[in-house]
Amino acid sequence: MDWYPLFNSLRIALISTFFTFFLGIFAAWYVHKLPRALKGLLDCVLTLPLVLPPTVVGFFLLKLLGPNGPVGGVILEAWGRKLVMTWYASIFAVIIVTFPLMYRTVRGAFEAFDRSLLYAGKTLGRSNAWVFWRVLMPGCKQGLTAGTVLAFARGLGEYGATSMVSGYTPGRTATISTTVYQLWREGNDALAYRWVFVNLAISFAVLLCINLLERRERDGRWSVGSREV
Repeated sequence: MDWYPLFNSLRIALISTFFTFFLGIFAAWYVHKLPRALKGLLDCVLTLPLVLPPTVVGFFLLKLLGPNGPVGGVILEAWGRKLVMTWYASIFAVIIVTFPLMYRTVRGAFEAFDRSLLYAGKTLGRSNAWVFWRVLMPGCKQGLTAGTVLAFARGLGEYGATSMVSGYTPGRTATISTTVYQLWREGNDALAYRWVFVNLAISFAVLLCINLLERRERDGRWSVGSREV
């Protein structure tokens, strides 16, 4: 059994989640401070990939990053490197597909946060950056964790957009999802089931870890509250 699809899927999901984490946080922080009308407009634009079919996202990426596209053509001419039909092309697709999940989750956490704590930090002479990283981020840890897990799990199972920009080449661009589809086309259900169970095991393990972390956090809050009482 060739384990490259597992390695490639984890690599793409982890790299994409890293970028989605920071992009989602800063987009959510910027948008939630805007006036309501402008916030609604930007919210629709940033959330659009969540409701678009993944194949539509892949189509736009092909037109943008392809050899004749405005970005892909420049990169190919300047450095001689293609941005599509490579394993790292899937990173662009997964970032776009998973970004709305991180953005929406984090924005909800920011809006639910008690802003008086931010003002208290500023009145103590702390900088905006210090208040953001030392007050707001720890206070929204649960939302950040949920968004990160959702983005990772979605990226791990992405098929539509990644199959269009990366295709399926064993040992080069194959992921778990594209491998399952290819094995199904070939009638190799036994091996396809193996990859399905691998994906299920990873997803279950990730969700289990998150539940354990949330339980520890709740237990920690309960113990602190008990000591205060």
